[in-house]
Amino acid sequence: MAPATHEKDPLGPILAICAIFLCGVLWRITTPSQLYFDEIHYVPAARILLDLEGWPNAEHPPLGKLIIAASIAVFGDTPLGWRLPSAVTGTIALFAFARALWFASERRAATIGYALLLASGFHLFVHARIAMLDGLFIAFLGLALWQAAGAVREPETGRWRLALCGIAVGAALAVKWTMIPFAPLFGLTFLAARWSAGRRRLLMSRRGAPVPGITLAEATLWLGAVPLLVYCASFAPALLVSPSPFAETSLPGLQHTMLDLQQSVKAPHTYQSMWADWVLNWRAIWYLYEGVDGAQRGVMLIGNPLTMLIALPALAWCAWAGLVKRRMDALAVLVLYAAALGFWIVAAKPTQFYYHYFAASCFLLAALALALDALWQRGLRWPMIGTVGASLALFAFYYPILSAAPLDNIRSFEKWSWLESWT
Repeated sequence: MAPATHEKDPLGPILAICAIFLCGVLWRITTPSQLYFDEIHYVPAARILLDLEGWPNAEHPPLGKLIIAASIAVFGDTPLGWRLPSAVTGTIALFAFARALWFASERRAATIGYALLLASGFHLFVHARIAMLDGLFIAFLGLALWQAAGAVREPETGRWRLALCGIAVGAALAVKWTMIPFAPLFGLTFLAARWSAGRRRLLMSRRGAPVPGITLAEATLWLGAVPLLVYCASFAPALLVSPSPFAETSLPGLQHTMLDLQQSVKAPHTYQSMWADWVLNWRAIWYLYEGVDGAQRGVMLIGNPLTMLIALPALAWCAWAGLVKRRMDALAVLVLYAAALGFWIVAAKPTQFYYHYFAASCFLLAALALALDALWQRGLRWPMIGTVGASLALFAFYYPILSAAPLDNIRSFEKWSWLESWT
C-alpha cells in the first residue's frame, strides 16, 4: 500500500462525475426500441425466468438474467426495463472502481483522473446502455475491489468490508464466469500478506497485514466460503422453474453443462478477435448499425483511441513502481490487468470478442491514472490535464456512435472507422 499522503478524499468530485455519467447513460437509453446485439439472448432469457418456464441461456450463471427479469417485473417489458440494470450498475462500477483506487493509493488527482478516464473510455459507457451481463459483472468486481482496498486502508472496518467483498465476489461469479481469474486473488493476497508478516500462529493471529484484527481463518470464511455460498444460492430459482434443470442433474452437473456449452461455439464470427487485437485496440465490434426508430443509427464498441494505447507504457511504470519502489497500489493494478488478460489467453473458449477486454481496460486506465499522478506529484500537471481533456474530447466526438444517435446516412460510419478493422 502506498504511504498515506493525507490528501483530501475526492468523494464529492467522484459523486459529481458519476451523476453526470448516469445522466449521459440514461439520455435516449430506450433507443433503439428493439433488442440489439446480445440483448437477443439475455432479455428473452429473463422473460422465461420471470415466467418460471425453463432454464434458458444455460451457458451462463443466472444472477445477471435474474436482475434483468426483476427490472422487467418492476419497470415493464420495455427498453427501459431491459437496460436500467446496466445503467445503474454501470454507474456503481464507475464509483466503486474510483473508490478502490482512492483507498489503494490515497492520491486525489489519480482518483479523479481515473474516474474521468474510465467514464470516457468507451467500454463502460457502451455497456451501461445495453442489456448484457458484462456491465453487471464489472459492477460487482468493482464493489469487491473497493471493499477489499477499504478493509486494508481502514482496518477498523475490516470485518464488514471483507464480508461485503465476499458477497460481491460471489455475485460477480454468479453473473459471469469472467470473474474466475479474480475470485481467488482476494484470499490469496490476504494469505501472502499474512505469511510475509511472519506470524507464528498463522491461522489465528489477528496481527499484521493486510487487515489487522482479522485472522486468516476468518478471512477464509469471508473471501472463500461466502463467495461460494452466494454463487450456489444464485441457482436456487432453478428449483422453481418448470422443467427444472435439477430434475436431470445436480448443481455440479450444471457447472459441467455450462462449461461444455462455453466451449461448444466454434463457428467463426464476423467480429471475433484475439487478445493481441484487444491490446492494440485493433478490432471493433458494431453492436448496432442499421436504420431503426426513423434514422440510421450505430453503436460501436472500441476503446478510446488515445487512452487505450498510451496507457500501455503505464503498465511498465506500474511494474517498476511496484517492484522497485514498493508501490503496492501500482503492483495491484498490474497484477489485476495481467489476470484479466491472461485468463483469455489461456481460456478454452474458441470464439472470443473485444468485449472480453472490458475488465482489463479498467485496470489499464487505472495504470495510466497512477502514472500520470506520479508526474502530477512532481509538479508536471499538463500530462494529466492534457490526457484527461483529450480523452473527454474523443468521447464527445465518438458519442453519436456510442449512444445510437441519429446519423446522416448509411455511410456515416466512415467518420469514426479510422482503421479498416474498425468497420
